[in-house]
Formats: sequence, structure tokens, C-alpha cells
Amino acid sequence: MNYVNSFIQWFSSHPEILVGLGISSIFIFLLSILGISWFIANIPEDYFLASKRKPTKWHEQKPILRLTVIFIKNIIGLLLIIGGLLMLVLPGQGLLTIVTGLLLINYPGKYRLEKKIVNKPSIFRALNWIRIKANKPPLKRNTTHQSSKID
Repeated sequence: MNYVNSFIQWFSSHPEILVGLGISSIFIFLLSILGISWFIANIPEDYFLASKRKPTKWHEQKPILRLTVIFIKNIIGLLLIIGGLLMLVLPGQGLLTIVTGLLLINYPGKYRLEKKIVNKPSIFRALNWIRIKANKPPLKRNTTHQSSKID
């Protein structure tokens, strides 16, 4: 309990930090909404049809640029996750910021997780609603379910 009082006392003596965090959380919130909409609109319509993620065209053509972009994207994603965790106790959109960070960073099984999330009907409808608003064709997904074979 002593730590909580110290924490509250420190913030009350530094109100400019709370104002800065509030302004930055509004900025991150707006950036997240606009950024997510832009990313969803730019997903290839057949992105979720493959069993594995397809390599991009510049994967082999520009490896240095690709690694630089991946590094920067992962740093931004990590900062968003940290900021989102802080926003869980401070003013701001913590969960939205954490999700945005998770979408940016690379980790094993990310594509499988994306496909699992997109297979939820409400998520799939929401993604396609955003794409329609952006004048993009709807996403395609595998509608066949693997059933057990009877011999």
C-alpha cells in the first residue's frame, strides 16, 4: 500500500506527466484506429487462403530493406505494447494499443493466430465492412472445414 501512496504522491507533484500521457494516449488511439483501418484495407483479398504466409515480393529482392522495416516495425510494436500496459492503469486505450502492438510485431504462430481470429464470423464481417468502406473487395477465406473421414 505504501508503494501506491508513493506513486500517487509522485504523480500529484508532476501533473505535466499525466497531461503528456493523456495527450499521447489520445494520439495513439487515433493513430491506432486510422492505422488499423489502413492495414485492413491493404490486406490482399486472398491473404487468408494460404496454409502458410506467402513471402512478399521484396523478400528476396531487397533483404536489407526488409530487415530494416521488420526491425523498426517490431520496435514500434514493442513500444505500443509497453505503452498499452501502462495505459491499463493510466488514462488511455490500453487494450487497443496492446492489440495494435501485437499486430505489428513478428512472433512464431502469428499467421495461425491471425487466421483463427479472422475465422470468427463477427471479426470477418467487421474486417469486410472496413474494406467495403475503403472500396476494396472483401477478404476471402477457406470455408471448407476438415471433417473426419469415414473409411
